[in-house]
Amino acid sequence: MVTKRKPSMGRQKIEIKRIQNEEARQVCFSKRRTGLFKKASELSILCGAEIGVVVFSPAGKAFSFGHPSVDAVVDRFLTDSSSGSNNGGQHGAAAATVRELNRQYVELHGLLEAEKKRREGVEAAMERERAGRACWWDANVDALGVDELQAFQKALCDLRAAVAKRADQLLHDALSRKQQQQQQYVSECHCATSSFGLNFNNICTILLR
Repeated sequence: MVTKRKPSMGRQKIEIKRIQNEEARQVCFSKRRTGLFKKASELSILCGAEIGVVVFSPAGKAFSFGHPSVDAVVDRFLTDSSSGSNNGGQHGAAAATVRELNRQYVELHGLLEAEKKRREGVEAAMERERAGRACWWDANVDALGVDELQAFQKALCDLRAAVAKRADQLLHDALSRKQQQQQQYVSECHCATSSFGLNFNNICTILLR
């Protein structure tokens, strides 16, 4: 038994009129804009054509596609419309390139200046912080409370102990170095007298008389 296929309605023709629903209108715009740019890209690739497409969304946002660029195509169109020569198109493309380079230069220069000002501001803030930072032991004791004074006294005692410990260490290191130097000097003298066949102890005894 042959099953009867249900007849298909086929591809329905969409009535071209303004879409009333705002969300559906935005979705349709996004899809058709993508399709339009895709078709323009295919045409430029297949035929080597220079194409410029500019579209404004219902919200007023601009979208564009161009090969080699929209500015180059517009400049060529305007130049060719006035002169009708190919030289004008080349001049327009060159002018568009120069204009794009100038735009990039201005943008980079602005970013560089902003970064320079930001760095200067940070350095100035750090300098102010360093200048305004006082040592804790220079605090105004008259403005301190009882607990703060006790903590301040303890900190001073700890500081004095640390300074005394460091001074003792430095003194010990200095004495150790001096003792090592004396021992090295005695050893060198002993070697020198031995090389001449002299008795080092006798020489020291004579020198100490």
